[in-house]
Amino acid sequence: MAFGFGKKKKNDADGAVAPEGTSREAATDGGSQGGNGLLALPPDPADTAYDRSVHGPLDADEIANADGYVDLGALLITPREGLALRLEVEESTNRVIAVTLDLNGSSLQLQAFAAPRSEELWRDIREQIGLSVGSQGGEIEILDGTFGKEVLAKVPAQATDGSSGFRVARFIGVDGPRWFLRGVLGGEAAVNPDAAQELEDLFRGVVVVRGETPLPPRDLLVLRLPRDAAASPDGSVPADHAAPAQGGEPFRRGPEITAIG
Repeated sequence: MAFGFGKKKKNDADGAVAPEGTSREAATDGGSQGGNGLLALPPDPADTAYDRSVHGPLDADEIANADGYVDLGALLITPREGLALRLEVEESTNRVIAVTLDLNGSSLQLQAFAAPRSEELWRDIREQIGLSVGSQGGEIEILDGTFGKEVLAKVPAQATDGSSGFRVARFIGVDGPRWFLRGVLGGEAAVNPDAAQELEDLFRGVVVVRGETPLPPRDLLVLRLPRDAAASPDGSVPADHAAPAQGGEPFRRGPEITAIG
């Protein structure tokens, strides 16, 4: 498993949009604007169709121990052959703000956020994604997917040959006990269900370590480099370890961070 770092500017982390492809949602649900900038929407029964406690992602209290996982602090990742991990670092603060899993030409960006004990965040966040993507001239579609409601987003982009097109990304989200986990699928996995299967399995296999530290809702949970990271010269490591890539490929821009605070 290869492991590397990428840098993000602060406005990438706090900015309004999504990945290498996004779009705008024409909001069809009514709701009033809340004080936190999100829409105050009634619960959607479809959001509870996916049984997280059975199928994952799991909370740290729901597993016997963390043996066999790659420990990134707030997230425990299931290792897999061919999987490369990239920690995305905010340039202005040097804090780790996301981890991206690269597998078979597709990517899955992961971020975990603090959440209120009695409030689910995913529906409000879907609405905000739609607004932020729309501000870029993109559009979104709300779909019933593997994990319940999800967002397929497209934003206008210019191809390497100068022609106009779209970048596409697929947003998935799961509410857990006092946390929310968001994933952004990029590459072929954003549009091809077969290509997305392995990354969906990795998303299900994530364990979120919320911790007991009080945090404001929607604050990022802290990610870090594994304590026992060790790499071979080519950046590859055994399946039960992760390490900084040495002499590996340069950072490739991953999905943008959509602010939810």
